Amino acid sequence: MKKNLLMRFRSIRTSIIFSFTVLIVFALMIFLLLSLRFTREAVLENSTEYTSQLIGQVNNDIDSYIGYMENISLIVADNSDVWDYLFGNELSPEREQELPERILGVFRTITDTRSDIVNIALLPQRRGALINQGRARLNPYIDVSELSWYQEAVAAGGRTVVSSSHVQNAIYGSYDWVVTLSRNISRTDDPEAGGVFFVDLNYSAISSLCERLSLGNRGYIYILDENGGIIYHPQQQLIYSGMKQELISEVMETEEASFLTRDGRLYTISRSERTGWIVVGVSMVSELMRRADEARKIYILIAFVLFMAALALAYLLSDEITKPIKALERSMKEVEKGNFAHAALVVREENEIGHLSRNFNMMTEEIQNLIEQRDKEQQIKRKSELKALQSQINPHFLYNTLDSIIWMAEWGKNQEVVRMTSSLAKLLRRSISNEQEIVTVAEEVEYTETYLTIQKMRYKDKLEYEILVEPEVMQEQVIKLILQPLVENAIYHGIKYKEGKGLVRIRGFRQEDRLILQVQDDGKGMEPEVLAHIFEKHTRDTRSNGVGLSNVNERIQLYYGEDYGISFRSSSGKGTEATITLPFGKEEGSDGEL
Repeated sequence: MKKNLLMRFRSIRTSIIFSFTVLIVFALMIFLLLSLRFTREAVLENSTEYTSQLIGQVNNDIDSYIGYMENISLIVADNSDVWDYLFGNELSPEREQELPERILGVFRTITDTRSDIVNIALLPQRRGALINQGRARLNPYIDVSELSWYQEAVAAGGRTVVSSSHVQNAIYGSYDWVVTLSRNISRTDDPEAGGVFFVDLNYSAISSLCERLSLGNRGYIYILDENGGIIYHPQQQLIYSGMKQELISEVMETEEASFLTRDGRLYTISRSERTGWIVVGVSMVSELMRRADEARKIYILIAFVLFMAALALAYLLSDEITKPIKALERSMKEVEKGNFAHAALVVREENEIGHLSRNFNMMTEEIQNLIEQRDKEQQIKRKSELKALQSQINPHFLYNTLDSIIWMAEWGKNQEVVRMTSSLAKLLRRSISNEQEIVTVAEEVEYTETYLTIQKMRYKDKLEYEILVEPEVMQEQVIKLILQPLVENAIYHGIKYKEGKGLVRIRGFRQEDRLILQVQDDGKGMEPEVLAHIFEKHTRDTRSNGVGLSNVNERIQLYYGEDYGISFRSSSGKGTEATITLPFGKEEGSDGEL
């Protein structure tokens, strides 16, 4: 059967066409997934509408409840006894005595019929406060006129004001969690009289309206006032303590009747025109989606059957189609490993894969030739670089150093002769040795310090140096002879032409994922036009000791990449700072060889 299929699919184009026919089956699965999503959206839409109706009903119940309480406040505000108590100036002693009892009697009648009223009180400006049944009194430690609900009532000009939930501390010895409904009673012809009537509604009266509505096992309802203050929340204490966050600003800013959050919560919003309160229902989408379980099971079953059938067919087809492709892939992996001898393909097919295999054979042969040519060129370049490094100590520098040693010996400066001869020996041994091209920062600093020791003894009255390299970077590996040319440049082109003694400072430190080496001098500095052409190759000065800054920069970029190298900052008359930027933590041979 496989052989027949192979004969049938001699053309890759025919194979692809047939494969697309198989993909139609998978397109059916996508269609089923879209149907499942449509079902999800339909269930979510219906759930949203149902929740919106429930939330709207809660809002209506609250409006009715607050409306009833407003009627009570209106009855009290229109009561003639209340007006006489607030505004009466010339009352008989009998009337003066009976008014508080009559008003408190009204309060008792109201509280006897309404168990949800915690406090009911009248706070006149010119007479004593009447609270509950007459036995309660105002908290002497609280200025009631400074409380927010009192000030809101005064500012409302006779309209009823409903506060957010709070602890009422205006009544001495009573600290209940309430919602306060207050109204200012005043007359324009007597602004010094009047007062504020308020009713404290038990917080449980509001919570019971919300708790009797179920929005699933984890759903809940909360209420905000028109300013975003929390009237009711089932976890209000957690919110106030900062242990729970609620989407209050999002609810206040949205103009939609509902919205979904990223964590799978559905917020349904109902706004009251009467109170300005906002009732918010929070439902968990995962619970709402349980209604779509049956449809989901059917869709998944159908999709699974189709998937298994398509998978079996695709397996048979792909086995025949991908055989030559897999052979080509194996050959490519051999090429990646550098095994060109095992990469050649035996071409049997006459289709597109066969033509591709022949082209691949020719390509690998050409790549092998190019790699061999590149290796030869790199070997030649590397030998040239090594010769340049090993020839750094030129005869002119050697002559001046030996001349300085002879002069010191004639003057009997034996310690200086020993020190300078030892430093020169180290310098010669390092320069002409066949060490590896990779050294540690410590070794590079040691070599540069040897060079500086010689130069300092030659220019005793002209040169001082400091080496400030952090211990963290001392064992980092770098290509050798990158610091000494910069020090040489600082001496011959900076310090040498400065009046008085100059300072060369070498710094080394880590900066995030980079190794920074700096050579600073306080010499004559460079003009901007000189600095702009500093890496241009010039005729070598036989009086200097190095192979040139451009050579060092090219070697760094050849080994580490063009993101690294040397940069300069210089100011005429103030000195020059050369900065070498290298990767921190680069291991030897990680990018190749020089």
